[in-house]
Amino acid sequence: MEPAAARPGSGRPDVALLPKAHLHLHFTGSMRHSTLVELAAVHGVHLPDALVEDWPPKLRATDERGWFRFQRLYDIARSVLRTPDDLRRLLRETAEDEAAEGSGWLEIQVDPSGYAAKFGGLTPTVELVLDAAREAGEAAGVGIGVVIAANRTRHPLDAKTLARLAVRYTGRGVVGFGLSNDERRGRAYDFEGAFRIAKRGGLLSDPHGGELLGPASVRECLETLDADRIGHGVRAVEDPRLLSRIVDRGVTLEVCPASNVSLGVAATPEDVPVRRLFEAGASIALGADDPLLFGSRLARQYDLVRDVHGFSDAELAELARQSVRASAAPDDVRKRLLTGIDAWLA
Repeated sequence: MEPAAARPGSGRPDVALLPKAHLHLHFTGSMRHSTLVELAAVHGVHLPDALVEDWPPKLRATDERGWFRFQRLYDIARSVLRTPDDLRRLLRETAEDEAAEGSGWLEIQVDPSGYAAKFGGLTPTVELVLDAAREAGEAAGVGIGVVIAANRTRHPLDAKTLARLAVRYTGRGVVGFGLSNDERRGRAYDFEGAFRIAKRGGLLSDPHGGELLGPASVRECLETLDADRIGHGVRAVEDPRLLSRIVDRGVTLEVCPASNVSLGVAATPEDVPVRRLFEAGASIALGADDPLLFGSRLARQYDLVRDVHGFSDAELAELARQSVRASAAPDDVRKRLLTGIDAWLA
């Protein structure tokens, strides 16, 4: 393998050429902005200025009004996905973008409930997503697994329905079960039954926690949902004993720096505790979360921790390794990516 090219003017290897896994990316949020605008025009969907002239939108979700605005923009974006071809296009372009960012394995998170009415129900929606993901991954040379996510603002019985559905597709593209949306409106504790179904069915437990709420939310994910990974989890840094347990159990935190700043979880990029988590021994997988709303994809997260937090090339390589090890990628994909990381560093 040839040595990695340097960033222009930097003398350091380009992080977009660093092989890595992307473990925190939401389905609608992965859409290209240009595709959003084009599909809105095709389907006659009016987009607010925040998604057109003022894109990326100015967001802050640390209060309920701010989260409502964020969710409203997300729902508008989702509404432009009207046909199976729209979904296939989204996944095809996402896979292409992942390949360009150095991602050799993607785990994309989707709540099929948000699309079921348009595509004939939950099962047809999941099968459409899985089929489109296979096609997109093969075309772009990127492995894609799907994490079925429950919405914590809905009833826990809905989550059990999704967990049973997800388990049916274990080994056929579904690799994990998640829990997303506003932590303040649904405790992880209430979804223990759904996650028990998913874990017994061989799926990774991958709930969101420790983004808008503090260590107690992370602890529930860890203890009640038996998390293998935690989406965000940055607030664990506020409780050293909890962080130590996360490290001891080998639970990976999916840290999304640009998202944290955009939503007000961290006031500035310097305030994202990625360095403190890393030095405490936590396994970290950097993620872009929702590039459509935050304006940056995966490679930018690596650039950010390099430029703002002073991560060396060796430390960036270790972050990439941690993302691969925490993934559900097949052994051959893991081996290829880990070998590529060593070559990038060399």
